[in-house]
Amino acid sequence: MPYETIPCPHAPAELAPPLEQHLAALAAAVADSRRAAMLCLLMDGRAYTATELGTVAGVAASTASAHLARLTEQQLVVMIKQGRYRYFRLAGAPVAQMLEGLMGLTGGGPTVRSSTPPALRFARTCYNHMAGTLGVHLHARFLALGWLTGEGHYQLSEAGQAGLQQMGLALTPSHPPAACYCLDWSERRGHLAGALGTQLLQLFEQRHWVQRHLDSRALTLTTAGRQAVARHLGALPAPEGR
Repeated sequence: MPYETIPCPHAPAELAPPLEQHLAALAAAVADSRRAAMLCLLMDGRAYTATELGTVAGVAASTASAHLARLTEQQLVVMIKQGRYRYFRLAGAPVAQMLEGLMGLTGGGPTVRSSTPPALRFARTCYNHMAGTLGVHLHARFLALGWLTGEGHYQLSEAGQAGLQQMGLALTPSHPPAACYCLDWSERRGHLAGALGTQLLQLFEQRHWVQRHLDSRALTLTTAGRQAVARHLGALPAPEGR
């Protein structure tokens, strides 16, 4: 009776399939605390220079460039040239969603929530959409009002199109924007991502309903913004620390 060949679970790395090799390289790129600090800053959707990212990571610009080269190699960030300056930003929404998911796995729920600054927890950018208590509230109300249908990847209903137009969002009825679920790392519930999430953030900024912070991902919900959300979607809970 011939023996059955069983793959060895501890095969050398050079024999690992390409997928496993790429996954290990990707994880190693994120695992370094200095590179993780850079990625967290880039989660605000902006582009930064190597010097700016190096300051956040606590390293010199030359060292920051080496770290950014590693992140670029793994297609986590992309470099943009503008004149003689070079800027770096996240490579796209899938990278932001991966990072947001990893943030949600850091430590226990109560520990993470209590250590998160109240302003950041209440409202912040998650790459190109809104997160925190504000983003979670929008997501929950859109579902409760029947503005979105489906699970995870949503369709915008006729009621949703009408409601968003009343809020001031210009839509193309024949091609409504796509929307999807994104797990919020501080609230441990879903907030709204996708093209609709991006358009909502743009609307809130254009109407001065939220204001960005220059030194963090935090968003300040203005009085006009709180009134607009309450009028169209229902009252928000008051931010902690006030």
